[in-house]
Amino acid sequence: MPMSTPPHHEWLTRSAGKPFAYLTTFGRRTGKPHRIEIWFAVDGENVMLLAGGRDRSDWVRNIQANPGVMIELGNDTRPGIARIIEPDTREDRRARHLLVEKYAKGDNLVEWGRTSLPVMIEFPPDTRNDQSARASDRG
Repeated sequence: MPMSTPPHHEWLTRSAGKPFAYLTTFGRRTGKPHRIEIWFAVDGENVMLLAGGRDRSDWVRNIQANPGVMIELGNDTRPGIARIIEPDTREDRRARHLLVEKYAKGDNLVEWGRTSLPVMIEFPPDTRNDQSARASDRG
């Protein structure tokens, strides 16, 4: 049986070149949504971010309390799960490389790329597509 492409894969591929994303986190005390404009990079089926303020950034504190986020690329918004990337891992190096490569003009972001806190957003499976794929397999 052929593997189906997750619906977010096409969306991420199509949106990878956009100049920024909108990230909505939910307040760690109030639960209210907080939306920010942020630089991003796409890595396969995930979105990578860097927090220049590290864990002092409000949005990072919010995801530490509640990892559920919304990410908007272009006219499409999807739910995701954010997590801080472990230091000195392949993911850590990859996030830093992708974001600096996408946004740097010369060496202006070297320090930011080296000292920022990397965050990954993963996307849950789209159960509607899983169900329709199973239904067509039975058909």
